[in-house]
Amino acid sequence: MARIPFALGALLLLAACGSGDGGKGGAAEPVAVGDAFCRPTPNGRLMTGCYLTMTARADDRLLGASATGAGRVELHESRMESGMMMMHPMANGLPLPEGRLIELKPGGSHIMVMGLTEPLEDGDSLELTLDFERAPDARVTAWVRQPEAE
Repeated sequence: MARIPFALGALLLLAACGSGDGGKGGAAEPVAVGDAFCRPTPNGRLMTGCYLTMTARADDRLLGASATGAGRVELHESRMESGMMMMHPMANGLPLPEGRLIELKPGGSHIMVMGLTEPLEDGDSLELTLDFERAPDARVTAWVRQPEAE
């Protein structure tokens, strides 16, 4: 989990995006993934939520994820139950309908990362691997930051 100044990290992210073809000679990715970030871990806790956007070129399903330096990663959904926000694992994954933007965001569906080997602070990064039903696995760098206020 490297610490890179924010401006340098942003430049590296833009450079990595390049032409958007992922180095595959112009072929579009089966699932476009963007805007990946994770919350800093509070008070040295070793778990966090991660968020991103996905758009699949054909119907697919996000089955799960893994993270470098984490013991366990689960897909979760948050929903109101009896006036309280509750989190539940998504046992059957998350459907990705063709062409529809799917947002994993605070207060909704998200990736829960548990058993981190060290706390995460603003400016750190976490490497996630997303496991899809049909598309190949996607590796994503999620930058650690606070979510924007809505």
